[in-house]
Amino acid sequence: MFDRTGSLRAARFLLVFAVLARAIASWAQVAQPEAASGFAVRAAVAGKGFMAVTANPYATDAAAEILQLGGNALDAAIAAQWVLNLVEPQSSGIGGGGFMLHWDATRREVAAWDGRETAPRGASALPGETASHSFARRPDGSLAKYHEVLATGRAVGVPGLVAMLEAAHRRHGKLKWERLFRPAIRLAENGFAVSPRLHLLLRDDSLLRRDAAARALYYREDGQARQVGETLRNPDLAATLRGIAAAGADALHRGEAANRIATAVKQRGGALTAADIGDYRPKQRDAVCGLYRRWHICGMPPPSSGGIGVLQLMGLLERSDAATRDPAAPDHVHLFAEAGRLVYADRARYLADPDFVAVPQRAMLDPGYLEQRARLMDSRRSMGIAAPGKLPAGHAQADDDAPELPATTHVSIVDQTGNAVALTSSIESAFGSRIQVDGFLLNNQLTDFSLASEQDGRPVANRLEPGKRPLSSMAPTFVFDADGRLHAVLGSPGGGRIINYVARTLVALLDGGMDPAMAVSLPHVGNRNGATEIERGRVPETLAQELERRGHALQRSDMTSGLHLIVRVGDAWVGAVDPRREGTARGE
Repeated sequence: MFDRTGSLRAARFLLVFAVLARAIASWAQVAQPEAASGFAVRAAVAGKGFMAVTANPYATDAAAEILQLGGNALDAAIAAQWVLNLVEPQSSGIGGGGFMLHWDATRREVAAWDGRETAPRGASALPGETASHSFARRPDGSLAKYHEVLATGRAVGVPGLVAMLEAAHRRHGKLKWERLFRPAIRLAENGFAVSPRLHLLLRDDSLLRRDAAARALYYREDGQARQVGETLRNPDLAATLRGIAAAGADALHRGEAANRIATAVKQRGGALTAADIGDYRPKQRDAVCGLYRRWHICGMPPPSSGGIGVLQLMGLLERSDAATRDPAAPDHVHLFAEAGRLVYADRARYLADPDFVAVPQRAMLDPGYLEQRARLMDSRRSMGIAAPGKLPAGHAQADDDAPELPATTHVSIVDQTGNAVALTSSIESAFGSRIQVDGFLLNNQLTDFSLASEQDGRPVANRLEPGKRPLSSMAPTFVFDADGRLHAVLGSPGGGRIINYVARTLVALLDGGMDPAMAVSLPHVGNRNGATEIERGRVPETLAQELERRGHALQRSDMTSGLHLIVRVGDAWVGAVDPRREGTARGE
């Protein structure tokens, strides 16, 4: 199934940079809240029964426990998510939201579940609003910077993860809802060992200590972060999970819990109310699917840009013939970056919550449109900043300026009967808003809206409006072969870079002939319609120089993806984890 030449070439490429990768293992990243915490390639894991891949060994074990009890892929993903809330609180949890794809192998149906946060009724991004209700305005009416909103109540959206998972469980679950909470409750009460990654992020975060509840939980009396290997217990989260296990999402969205969340947000300047929390509803949407060569790829529709973005990027590469080349070769990297410019230009102009904005989804994926856009890609020279494509009148908007930072996690699971889940969840920046309630942190996802609501009199599609869901790049993804069999399950954290991470992994897997472990270890390159981003310490200088020769301005950074991939190989599933984080794969 995998091309031997492509695999050997990739292996040589990875070996050349292994020493450099180890050298950057202890670097923290300032520009990216989910800092780099090491690089350690792990062997892929094979299993003929189930396969679970998550960002933390405790979560992977929880998923395996549920699968061994006879639970299905959704049951296992839910159990893993509650554990992830406990052991990697910087990345996701019940105070945030997420997007999920579910594959029902019996019915042969893909369901797309939207648990994205929503803006409070009292929030606004429009000029002239009072400071108490303005999302991104200073008291004098001027536009605030991202860091001024980040750790405040103004950044908190209505959490959607619990309600989404509960609704999906009613439709697809097998075990009882209550049973899925036991691994997380057990760990929260008995304690877990602080991981190196969690310690690093706690140590380097200057904002989390300002919240009294979070400081008491994650720091010692002298203000030092909990040490690696130290046992951490979270009885407040255990109590919260017990309540949700017994009463469902209502335990979070109604009553005293909702009041406590609203009060905490109000104390930090936000407009969120208990009524906003109680009114939240998750949504089941139609997955966005398309062909790439002989493969059928499905992803998440808006308000995520992930599905459209990945399909656009893959379609542009196919039409430029870049995908037939070595993913590490300069010609391919150049064209991959150029395709990214076009994708992100369209993303900034046209994509937002489809309940508020007419999204030209079909037009953006139309083969003729992609062919037209691909002609803008010159194999010899970078186009520089790309303009968005011209799509049907009525869709014209101003461009989005949201930073979308990468504090996110991803779970990939396939169960014994072939059902699958790709779940990407987030609280936005590391530790979200840094507001802790009842043992969990609240999101700061409203900063995924454009800070500016209009430009030159034109509205920004992704501007904040009451009840609206902010645009995301989360890209849970399924790949099916020509016979309609599930072939791969994947996704990644990484904020606005997720589209590039997932597309590059797909190219390495489907065209480059790489095995799963090599595909998720490939050095990152990409472009979001600005500087071409290359992974610091892992991209050869000869490649960097060649990109500069073709007109690319380069930005080197620690591109901390968290790719979790499952691939069908013969009659088995192979799970691979990103070497940049602490994930594990487990199969049977």
